[in-house]
Amino acid sequence: MEILPIVQNDPYLKPYADAIYGRYEYYKYMEDKLTGGRQNLSDFATGYMYFGLHKTSEGWVFREWAPNATAIYLIGDFNGWKQQQDYALKKLTEGVWEIRLPHYAMAHGQYFKLYVEWQGGAGERIPAWATRVVQDENTKIFSAQVWDPIKPYTFKHPKFTPSKDPLLIYECHIGMSSNEEKVASYEEFRKNVLPRIAEGGYNCIQLMAIQEHPYYGSFGYHVSSFFAASSRFGTPEDLKRLIDEAHDMGISVIMDLVHSHAVKNETEGLGRFDGTPYQYFHGGDRREHPAWDSLLFDYAKPAVIHFLLSNCKFWLEEYKFDGFRFDGVTSMLYRSHGLGEDFTGYESYYNMNQDGDAICYLTLANKMIHQVNPNAITVAEEMSGMPGLANKIEDGGIGFDYRLAMGIPDFWIKYIKETKDENWKVGHIYWELTNRRAEEKTISYAESHDQALVGDKTIIFRLIDADMYWHMQKGDNTLLVDRGVALHKMIRLITSTTMNGGYLNFMGNEFGHPEWIDFPREGNGWSHKYARRQWELADNPNYLYYGLNKFDHSMMKLINSVSHFNLVPIQQLWDKEGDQVLAYQRGDLVFVFNFSGVNSYSDYGILADPGAYKIVLNTDNPVFDGFGLIDEDTIHFTQPEPKTLVEKEWLRLYIPARTAFVLKRQ
Repeated sequence: MEILPIVQNDPYLKPYADAIYGRYEYYKYMEDKLTGGRQNLSDFATGYMYFGLHKTSEGWVFREWAPNATAIYLIGDFNGWKQQQDYALKKLTEGVWEIRLPHYAMAHGQYFKLYVEWQGGAGERIPAWATRVVQDENTKIFSAQVWDPIKPYTFKHPKFTPSKDPLLIYECHIGMSSNEEKVASYEEFRKNVLPRIAEGGYNCIQLMAIQEHPYYGSFGYHVSSFFAASSRFGTPEDLKRLIDEAHDMGISVIMDLVHSHAVKNETEGLGRFDGTPYQYFHGGDRREHPAWDSLLFDYAKPAVIHFLLSNCKFWLEEYKFDGFRFDGVTSMLYRSHGLGEDFTGYESYYNMNQDGDAICYLTLANKMIHQVNPNAITVAEEMSGMPGLANKIEDGGIGFDYRLAMGIPDFWIKYIKETKDENWKVGHIYWELTNRRAEEKTISYAESHDQALVGDKTIIFRLIDADMYWHMQKGDNTLLVDRGVALHKMIRLITSTTMNGGYLNFMGNEFGHPEWIDFPREGNGWSHKYARRQWELADNPNYLYYGLNKFDHSMMKLINSVSHFNLVPIQQLWDKEGDQVLAYQRGDLVFVFNFSGVNSYSDYGILADPGAYKIVLNTDNPVFDGFGLIDEDTIHFTQPEPKTLVEKEWLRLYIPARTAFVLKRQ
């Protein structure tokens, strides 16, 4: 048996070498089975070019896979939504149905569905491969739409190479990106928000809720039409223009891709599409997710793998997305979906709980995506810590470029909630932020959209709570506000600058957006009040949000000033628990943190590389609504200490309470 590199590099994996090699062999077997050994996965993943509605020189051709169907009709406003023989599909082989129509039979903008009959039943269905789905404003009914614009969008940047070192992700939701109480559009986002992101120094945007979903409040995680860009935000051309303009600004665009489950809806989604419960999904007790009220794909079926791989390629090719953040990977990896699991040891990863078919699919997806675009970005949302997730496939890994460091936001919330300020342990903080597998790149983040949802609290809300409503104007601060503003900056600075792959921020959190996210629903009177972003708070110099926003800009500028910042080795210089002082170094930068809320230190010594240092970023700067207690023009010269055995010298500093700053060696 071949010993794979991930096992060679981690002695703790040796007892599980057979399991790791077994999943690697299964992936190779499935790849050969799907491609027949004659083509690569990218050539295999072209279902969207065959299935669905296509216009040819001879007319329209439509195909659908529905093996259990006994009859299928194309219905729409072109035939009065009636089942007519002229629009009946013909059954081919292997469950594929087809109809060919003249050009005049359908026109751009018309609505259509399928009427599917099966033994013992029938029903209307939206085509599984539909690339445009819209909702009637009055009836709220969804239908597919013929999309054949006179002038299809032409990309100005068809080939774009993302900047990855580091990857600085701005997580976005198009619909809630306006300061108005409404659903914002792709065009509004492109014009109003994209320039903010570029100015803020982020080089990647992660777009949520792009795949069509019936319920807006699902945040896009209950997908119904996997190939359709949500029409509630605009047209396909609008989304393509947004992506193209982002590329023009040097910003890559990745999609929040949901392949971990699907909405249960039958008339809008894939549930019982051909009358069977198991066409795309598991049958029996594995069909439904016990916590998400959704359906679970059966990754053992070649047709399902074909559908999902084709979906990945479609978004890369048709819309020029630069990659994906795969949602719900933990749920896919384990038959238990990670529910009730503690994952405290390696034995948790390699037992009968693993879903080998899902692991194989993710491996195939990563390989195929990088065949289509070698520069593509793949990120796994995974909380169990399964080894190899972000390792190369040929080394025995699953092939993701990055994994989300999901333990970090959980750590911050737990620390803020349960630990008094005077008990914050700087060594513990540093360990939590840097505890990762050396061979895997991770995306560090203090909070994402998860912490901002109603029922939870953002970091700023946990720190300041009700005082946010009354005391965020400059000059009207309270001690609670001062503490919250200071820690908000410090938490972001230490989280971002200890990264080893990238950093993520959710839209608005960089300036401490107040309150939670609550989508329109019956319980709030279908209000958009909390499903928006109050950009005016960040733009108004009379509010403390303004200073927080300025700090985030400066922090990103500092990170961007260092070539391949995330690849620069990180070295801990100082860790004094009693003082609550921490210092570490990356290249010529030294990062100093004093988490004490009451103790300031004069002439405080930290062992650092010899030289002269000057402060280049300071959380206490008045520009960032600090108190200005530090003279940033001072040049700090190290002082030799004969008694030390290391090649370091003493850097003597004034470190105010609850302050962090960055020094650069001159």
